Amino acid sequence: MMVKARNLGRWLPLAAIATALAGTFALDLHSYLTMEALARHQAWLMRQVEANALLAAATYVTAYAAATALSLPGASLLTILGGFLFGLWLGTALVVVSATLGAIGIFLAARTALGEQLRARAGPRLTRVVAGFRNDAFSYLLALRLIPVFPFWLVNLAPALVGVRLGTYTAATAIGIIPGSFVYVSIGNGLDAIVAAGGAPGLDLLTDPTVIAPMAGLALLSLLPLAYRRFSGKRTQGA
Repeated sequence: MMVKARNLGRWLPLAAIATALAGTFALDLHSYLTMEALARHQAWLMRQVEANALLAAATYVTAYAAATALSLPGASLLTILGGFLFGLWLGTALVVVSATLGAIGIFLAARTALGEQLRARAGPRLTRVVAGFRNDAFSYLLALRLIPVFPFWLVNLAPALVGVRLGTYTAATAIGIIPGSFVYVSIGNGLDAIVAAGGAPGLDLLTDPTVIAPMAGLALLSLLPLAYRRFSGKRTQGA
């Protein structure tokens, strides 16, 4: 009985992800992950938050975690939406929790029979990511979260395939995604301030301090992978 229960537990993450994926495409939910769709439903979304903030937050966390676990495009947009709907600090907290839960979903799914298929999908890139986990898994994973050299889904997958502990994976993920989440949420929070003042999103956003400051931070974040590669290349040549 214990063996059967253990086997069932291994398949639960895979079943949950498969169910969420089927539901997403059956209901065409992925089509809502666009700026145009959010603009159309902006007023309605704000009313839901005002009517029941707790339910709205729970729904947001569930949707974001599912999108992350399914590796759907639109995570950046969902992060911006978090700042728009919930403000800077609560929005950042909800994004970190949501993204971490979604990443855990992929991690657990990779430990099931799905792991081999995911390994095949990753291809040669997986070998490059895996090499760094041999010495200090926490520090390496934290660095990969802070400096997104590899795709988010690939960094979610690799630790599970090399036996990194769930606790180590969760802690490094939650801490490492805070800076990037904060920047994207700040953009959404800036949009909210403009709309609350009676404005409408447009090209004039590029001159608004509440938006241009986090955009500058985002630009700096986007340069980190390039700086990392150049530094790594020089270090390799020097060795």
